[in-house]
Amino acid sequence: MSKLLLVEDDESLALGIEFALQDEGYEVCRASTLEEGKALFASQSFDLIILDINLPDGSGYDLCKHIRATSDVPILFLTALDEEVNIILGLELGGDDYITKPFGVGVFLSRIKALLRRSAGHRATGMILKSGTITVDPLAATVEKNGQKISLSAQEYKLLLTLMDRPCTVMSRDEILRELAEGTEAFFDENTLAVYIRRLREKIEDDPKEPQYIVTQRGLGYKWNKEVTREKIL
Repeated sequence: MSKLLLVEDDESLALGIEFALQDEGYEVCRASTLEEGKALFASQSFDLIILDINLPDGSGYDLCKHIRATSDVPILFLTALDEEVNIILGLELGGDDYITKPFGVGVFLSRIKALLRRSAGHRATGMILKSGTITVDPLAATVEKNGQKISLSAQEYKLLLTLMDRPCTVMSRDEILRELAEGTEAFFDENTLAVYIRRLREKIEDDPKEPQYIVTQRGLGYKWNKEVTREKIL
């Protein structure tokens, strides 16, 4: 059973979301303030965070930054702020997805299930991926650069594996979006992809402004620009 943290100050909406999630078999812990959310996150382990942006004692952005300092747990922003700048800010701070109010229960539950699947990532494979100074252990879902662990969100990790699975090959934006959304393209757009690319470059590139691993092929898409070797886990 997946355990979810819901941080939402609208009592009626929070109760409705909690009921829908519990009806799907999820365990739900609920907080209505920034401080309550921090306290629950510190005391328990969660598989996914559902986070409203407007909270009575602060911003969901602040809680997202607090969580990302120590965890790569998937974060879904739940907000009435559907302006592009707010969505992009949430993604740049480490959010994995967003949904704007009002929303349908079916779409909301689909987002939750998709994020949980992506979080599991390619854990079934028994091959370690190496490329330059980057090493990925899909079985343990860990990424290292120069022997030092890098903390990636679920979406950043999925994007990294997607690109490394097809090294030295240009992938169109649509191809990458389909991989990230697992066939459900409506969940993502090109602005979202650009944010993920930028965030990933900031973590794996020596100089994100002059990327050596993830290069842009103008008008075509993106390419993992180094060879990738696969080694069996002993």
